[in-house]
Amino acid sequence: MAEEQMQQLRSKATELLLREEWSESVEVYSQFINLCQNQINQTPDNLPKLHKSLCLALSNRASARSRLRDYTQALKDCDEALKIESTHFKTLVCKGKILLNLNRYSMALGCFKTAQLDPQANGSSVGLNGYLQKCKKLELMSKTGAFDLSEWVANGFRAKPPEAAEYIGAVEMRRSGIRGRGLFATKNMEAGSLVLISKAVATERGILPGHDLDENAQLVMWKNFTENVLDSVTKCSRICSLISTLSSGEDEDELEVPAIDVFKPEFEQIGNSEEKKVDASRILSILDVNSIVEDSISSKVLGKNSDYYGVGIWILASFINHSCIPNARRVHVGDYVIVHASRDVKAGEELTFAYFDVLNPLEKRNEMSKTWGFRCNCRRCKFEAELCSRQEGVGEIEMGLDRGLDSGAVVFKLEEGMRKWKVKEKEKGYLRASFWTAYGSEKLMRSWGRRIPTMESVVDSIVEAVGSDERVLKMVVEKLKKGNGGSSVVEVERALKLGRGVYGKVMKKQAMKSLLGLGILEPIY
Repeated sequence: MAEEQMQQLRSKATELLLREEWSESVEVYSQFINLCQNQINQTPDNLPKLHKSLCLALSNRASARSRLRDYTQALKDCDEALKIESTHFKTLVCKGKILLNLNRYSMALGCFKTAQLDPQANGSSVGLNGYLQKCKKLELMSKTGAFDLSEWVANGFRAKPPEAAEYIGAVEMRRSGIRGRGLFATKNMEAGSLVLISKAVATERGILPGHDLDENAQLVMWKNFTENVLDSVTKCSRICSLISTLSSGEDEDELEVPAIDVFKPEFEQIGNSEEKKVDASRILSILDVNSIVEDSISSKVLGKNSDYYGVGIWILASFINHSCIPNARRVHVGDYVIVHASRDVKAGEELTFAYFDVLNPLEKRNEMSKTWGFRCNCRRCKFEAELCSRQEGVGEIEMGLDRGLDSGAVVFKLEEGMRKWKVKEKEKGYLRASFWTAYGSEKLMRSWGRRIPTMESVVDSIVEAVGSDERVLKMVVEKLKKGNGGSSVVEVERALKLGRGVYGKVMKKQAMKSLLGLGILEPIY
């Protein structure tokens, strides 16, 4: 009777699996596995057949659970199956795929290599060689950060973007002088240098109707997003542990500073292997504080996702604090975020994003920082606050700009003021960034001639102060395109360096030229 019942359950579970009814197949396989285990305990004479049936059932349940993104339980099923038969082909392939989804490339590679030794590998339809090559490529990328978007960019973002591997560069986590904890460079970095590549725990995207997403649509997106995160946290103990390292906004000073290795995919489970109870309320608070909007002032979205409004949670990137003199930017490609240096960074310097538009005067920046629940205390903000308290002229220049005073007059007054106030060269970049709207006109630069600095010197000082910015890059590129008789090598290289600050060093020079629309320019040597 038990054998007949097992046969019925096995047939039903297999049918559900083939119909891709994952939850139902898990339920039926669980019934079969329980019955099979009971039979093993009661009828030792039929052990080989029962063990074989149990191994296959565990493997199939693992496959169904992985489709439900229940990776923790799926891996447990694989391990139980491999205890019965250590070289079980189907289980090794299943486990390899799960580990690959979890970005644990070397462990996945080990599974596929062992599976390749099985005679079934030659006639298998799972494309084992493809998985082996993919693991090797991603493992190398995760160690070196050798990620290249050149071909995809040059082809106009057609087809899928190249697959990325999670990567952590020369950074460490420390207590931050800005707030809580932050990421710090452990070596000098040039503008465009890759800092990290991280895959989202979850994302939610909505099509933009024009430029604004109405409040109801945003609420629906947020609901879907939080549900996806909670689902991932519930099903994967590693994700639960990692997301729990983030602050909920109230306990920042009490949280420990985790070692950077904790965030590497190959790192073993934090703490003990027992499943952590999910505190849904705290997870939602963490998302409120740490979620990242894809299309923001410090980021670019490449490919088809640029047509969408998107929000997601990228754990390691969420540790990066704000500064009005930021030195990092990010690029979003698919579900990955690529963080890079937006200007040259010194070893020991904290990596920072601009959470809001920092090409604004101090007063406006203070207003924007209030909406984020903090007040920026960076060197630039301190300098401008102290200067405004001593020199009334700064406030007068800002009021003149707000009242529609000629941009050239604003720039002239600011440059004259900085000369009188004996402002240092680095600090000139701070003030020029604050009044960028006045500087950001090539026509203005031409009409005022030598009475104001050249566009090149203004751009260089702003970028040195606040990093590369897309609007500054756009002005430089437009000047190059309008240039008669070609452009000098120096001018083209300046634009490309700015481009690397905005997009990172993830593409070759020709692809960058194509992206910036400089492909047809002939440099003058």
